[in-house]
Amino acid sequence: MTDETQIQKRRQQALTIWRAGVAEIDSRHLIAKNVKLQNDVLVLGDQKFSLNQFRNLIVVGGGKAGQGMVAGLEEQLGPEFLNTRVKGWVNVPADCLDENRNENKTAIHVHAARPAGVNEPRPAGVEGTKRILELVENAEPQDLVLVLLSGGGSALLPAPVDAISLEDKLLVTRELSRRGATIEELNFVRRHLSKIKGGGLARSCRANTMVTMIISDVIGDPLETIASGPTVAAERDPAHALSILKKYLRQEIPESIKIYLAEIERQNSQAESSCNVFNQIIGSNAIALNACEQAAEKLGFDVINTGSFNQGEAHLLAQQIIREALNQGEKISKPLCLLYGGETTVSLNGIDDPGKGGRNQEVALAAVQELTKHPLLADRFVLIAGGTDGEDGPTDAAGGFADLAIIQQSEKLNLSPADFLTRHDAYHFLEACNGLLKTGPTHTNVMDITIALIWPV
Repeated sequence: MTDETQIQKRRQQALTIWRAGVAEIDSRHLIAKNVKLQNDVLVLGDQKFSLNQFRNLIVVGGGKAGQGMVAGLEEQLGPEFLNTRVKGWVNVPADCLDENRNENKTAIHVHAARPAGVNEPRPAGVEGTKRILELVENAEPQDLVLVLLSGGGSALLPAPVDAISLEDKLLVTRELSRRGATIEELNFVRRHLSKIKGGGLARSCRANTMVTMIISDVIGDPLETIASGPTVAAERDPAHALSILKKYLRQEIPESIKIYLAEIERQNSQAESSCNVFNQIIGSNAIALNACEQAAEKLGFDVINTGSFNQGEAHLLAQQIIREALNQGEKISKPLCLLYGGETTVSLNGIDDPGKGGRNQEVALAAVQELTKHPLLADRFVLIAGGTDGEDGPTDAAGGFADLAIIQQSEKLNLSPADFLTRHDAYHFLEACNGLLKTGPTHTNVMDITIALIWPV
């Protein structure tokens, strides 16, 4: 049987590969690759602007990578340009604020729009989004607007339409998520209830030109879904939004929302944006997985990269990984790395008092449960599952591990993985077994990365 030192060494290899993926989509790094100010020309991704083409640069946005994106932008633009040509406002989670940053010395205000670990709208977010809308609404035609968007932007940029309260919108968002709605379904509903989502920010803009830089946290990178697409003209279908609500909430839909959706269905009209909008993705899960693949190869692993499209229930992904590990493990003559990107869900239907955890912790716990059935595989296997933003559910962990050490510790403590999985209480199981992955905020977000390492017999 593998000794404890060897197990820890293998876990560290998995962590090294995972961190390589996160480093590649570091928000400062991505902005540095895509923003340049040289010879009186401002380069924003694939767009170039002579400095005499525009008056001011207005920077707005929201997301878990917002602080890093702003810091990277400030580094590229330099103090002289920032102090004379730039103003802006970006919403981020409270724990992503840079405590060493002096807001008095920069024109871009970074605003705590929600507390740490609370991935849903808050009044502070509504206030911040109001400021963002005011900036673009008061822009002059000759201004240039730069929008910085990243994962978490939907919750960080709340602007309910006047007919709906934040409380009703929050209820709908929370219940859709809790009952297993996909991110596409969730965002489809949210953009019908918002002033800013579904192209609302672009429609509000009075500048002639808007450039949006996006770090994608959605499978397939659909522009209209990332942060609910504030700069992307999206299909409006109130009847379909209502059908999604009925699918998951049944008779529990707030009356104000039913009335509002019925009213805009009758009106069947939508203002068009007069702003020229250029949307571009600068970071994605696929980019992170490619970096993981290169790091694994440097450590001597063969690699199977399954891509960035893994979704569905978290425990089912774990079962899929263990099946693949069993299948591949019989064939390999050198260590193998299996890579999985995407974003799973955890449905709490039927659980009145669920435990504590997140989708990545649930992947890890479900993998532990499966590994207990296959001791020969457990002796040469390690899994790490983590959110690239450093958050996993309403917890202080990014995810968790599954390996022989956790199985041994759970047996020592007489903890049943199946019992904890039934209660969706992955956090407390992994905490007791020293299996939590804790990174703190990473200032980026491209969904999740799950890595399974297998060694030959």
